[in-house]
Amino acid sequence: MKIKINIQIFAIALVLILTKQIEVYAWLMLFALIHELAHMCAGLSLKLKPKALEVQAFGISIVFESFENLEKNKIIIASAGPFINILIAILFSFIHIKASGIIVNTNVLLAILNLVPIYPLDGAKVLNNFLPYKAKEWLIKNQAILTIIVFAIVFYTDIIPYITTWVLKGMIWLVDLIIGLF
Repeated sequence: MKIKINIQIFAIALVLILTKQIEVYAWLMLFALIHELAHMCAGLSLKLKPKALEVQAFGISIVFESFENLEKNKIIIASAGPFINILIAILFSFIHIKASGIIVNTNVLLAILNLVPIYPLDGAKVLNNFLPYKAKEWLIKNQAILTIIVFAIVFYTDIIPYITTWVLKGMIWLVDLIIGLF
């Protein structure tokens, strides 16, 4: 497996060091890596061979050589990343260490963003398997504008803290419900 690192990551890191924002970026990249490793583990469990791990300035991705039983495998692999982020968020919402807050928020953010149904995010890969052909075609055709709209909403509104709080309350309620069954 090849590991490809985009040189832009170093420029972004330098800017973030100078602006004292590197800690947030480091947490995001750490959990993005764990997210991608979950995709890789899912792929390996389906007997797929990883071709490359690509580290970009704003994310990480795993590429597999081939897909057997393509549609089912895509759903399983695409779901693995957000699943591990939600699992980590739940775990650290009960473990109280100094970094628990940023760990929970980072993982909820990664899970939510990756479930948005625009390419290249996981949500599009899952949703694509359930859409009729014309809807898939429309989604692919309009992915650039949809991406801009989603990122504008994320970066220029206060929606993330609201969603994070709502998702965390829902996850805690679900865990309490499961624990209550035993």
